[in-house]
Amino acid sequence: MLATALYAALWLCSQAGARFITEVDPNTVYDYIVIGSGAGGSTVGAGLAEAGHSVLIIDAGIDLTTTYEYRAPGYSLRASEYPPMTWEFFVNHYPNLEMQRRDTKMTYLTPSGNRYVGLNPPPFSKPLGVLYPRAGTFGGCTSHNALVTVYPEESDWDNIAKLTGDNSWNAEYMRGIFKRIERCRYVPNSIIGHGFHGWLTTSVASIVFFLEDPKLLAMLHGAASAIGQGFSKILENVEGLVQVLHRDLNSGFPNRDRRQGLFQIPIATMEGRRSGPADRVKTLMQGTPGGLFSSAKTYRLDVLLSSLVTRIILQPPMKPGFAARAVGVEYATGPNLYRADPLSKPNARLPPPRWLKAGREIILSAGAFNTPQLLKLSGIGPRQELSRMGIPVIVDLPGVGVNLQDRYEVTVTSASPQPFFLTKPCTFGRTQPDPCLNQWLLGNNDAEKGAYTSPGFAFAVLKKSTVAEDDIPDLFIAGALANFTGYFLNYDNVATTGARHWSWVILKARTRNRAGTIELRSRDPRDPPLINFNYFRTGTNFDGQAEKDVLALVEAIDWARAATANVNNFLHFDKFHEERPGPSIKTAAQEAQWAMDEAWGHHASCTAAIGADKDPYAVLDSRFRVRGVEGLRVVDASVFPLIPGYYIALSIIMASQKAAEVIDQDATNPRPAPPMPPPMPPPAFSFGNSYSYRQGGGYNGYGPFGPNHFTYGQRKS
Repeated sequence: MLATALYAALWLCSQAGARFITEVDPNTVYDYIVIGSGAGGSTVGAGLAEAGHSVLIIDAGIDLTTTYEYRAPGYSLRASEYPPMTWEFFVNHYPNLEMQRRDTKMTYLTPSGNRYVGLNPPPFSKPLGVLYPRAGTFGGCTSHNALVTVYPEESDWDNIAKLTGDNSWNAEYMRGIFKRIERCRYVPNSIIGHGFHGWLTTSVASIVFFLEDPKLLAMLHGAASAIGQGFSKILENVEGLVQVLHRDLNSGFPNRDRRQGLFQIPIATMEGRRSGPADRVKTLMQGTPGGLFSSAKTYRLDVLLSSLVTRIILQPPMKPGFAARAVGVEYATGPNLYRADPLSKPNARLPPPRWLKAGREIILSAGAFNTPQLLKLSGIGPRQELSRMGIPVIVDLPGVGVNLQDRYEVTVTSASPQPFFLTKPCTFGRTQPDPCLNQWLLGNNDAEKGAYTSPGFAFAVLKKSTVAEDDIPDLFIAGALANFTGYFLNYDNVATTGARHWSWVILKARTRNRAGTIELRSRDPRDPPLINFNYFRTGTNFDGQAEKDVLALVEAIDWARAATANVNNFLHFDKFHEERPGPSIKTAAQEAQWAMDEAWGHHASCTAAIGADKDPYAVLDSRFRVRGVEGLRVVDASVFPLIPGYYIALSIIMASQKAAEVIDQDATNPRPAPPMPPPMPPPAFSFGNSYSYRQGGGYNGYGPFGPNHFTYGQRKS
């Protein structure tokens, strides 16, 4: 007894410091326990530690921030398939197999135990779905993403303020948060809307790359010609090139939401290396003076890795009308416990459970897939689903795991006979030595460090489709030096082999589909959930929303094809030929069907959404608090009512920085718990016996809307 007390006392004293830890004494009480270390968890955890609170961040992965896969931006595709770092989710785009199997990225488990990707699997193969890579490592998806750091639309923040009546979500206030966290290194300090002394360093690729590679410059000319509006003429000299490439995508100027045209893409890099929330956490843990955002102050911030949280420990309501209370977490410690981890041992036994108590609150930052999974495993979610799984219902919240949203993405790819000069020597880690890695290690600045200072995106075009709403561009088209055609097993090697390919990566933002779902596969916390996005017409489609999203994609495909044709006008030889969609896809209807078959996304979000008190599907209030539960918040991509912006990482970081400030305020001035949402109305329809993994991957019908065919309407002129 005395030894236990002494150990606990020594542990509490050790919290004067901060570190990675491998074990926690169960008697230790942190103010806040944060589940997950990604854009949400690392940001909110570091913010609370800076405010003087003791914080424990728990993550199922390990620290890989010293590896080249993490540090080198040019290795971002490799990182997303790096086995120690990745989690492989397999998702459904459609609720029936006949529609799903038209996707060339569809994956099957063959009778021999191998995994097959493509249109013609061996007989009796079991459908798995389409690969959706996530990161099971310290830093979450900020450890493997493409580093794109694009400020969302001002209207995204104003909409949350209007929805909730909480004016602290308005665009002006959120711009202030951005300025506090940003350390901008690509515009002068006089430019409004930016921050220059924060912890998140933002940069753009060196303009020297365009001057050194004629084909890259031709691509820029091709895009400018396709845009029109005089862009191509501006590019006739170096001064014009500088003028175009210095246009600020993240500016705070009036009417910036309506900007269109060519831009360089801001990325989260510092001196050619990845910069992200995990680096901030490590710096605070080190607590040494003289660093970028360090100080002599010591923070009480610990990180427990290789630990899978299996449920949140709740005290049930004392009586009807009262809230439950989150008091701690149950977790298991060991490597590769989650079955989406490619290194997991599926039949291994789960280690014995451990428990930790929180002094103040639990903060759930496990991401748009795992946050609703953990809520449901803990007894918070739709009553019908929990009861079916045999999970006691603590709080009936029907909005948990619904409203799943994403972008629609497709690529138009082409190849030329000769490689790009910039990436010709690069092996992207397939073989060593890698000349581009050596250049990146030895260079003194981005220009000298070369290709690996960038994730491969050269520039972007913002464009409004004919069905864009509120006069805001709904297409983000990035030019990439890669053969990138979406996510499937071994896609990183396909994308980076040969250096001859160019991809127009089309991202349809402001998508109209709200019909995706996250459901439990089982009660086993190691099993990934069932993920169904219900794309296009199988999802939200009143007033023709699905057709509008398809039309926008078709217009973007046409634009990309025109841009490539313009490139060939600039090149006297070594011309590009299209590979995807390919010459057999010619008409608008064919382009539409191809887009519906091949589209994917990688910004899953909105599955535990903030909402108005009167909304029966609102999981959170405007202060990130889970309705019906005291001491529990969600801070990650799940919180958004509508998917924000173009690329989601910065939106999550900004919301999470806001969460840290809100939680710190509430620690000093506690507020009444948010009200429970009103009872849910009867459902308008049911998805019935749709294809799902729960049924063993079998095909059980067409779902609610029948086969994947509809008449493609006349395009607007």
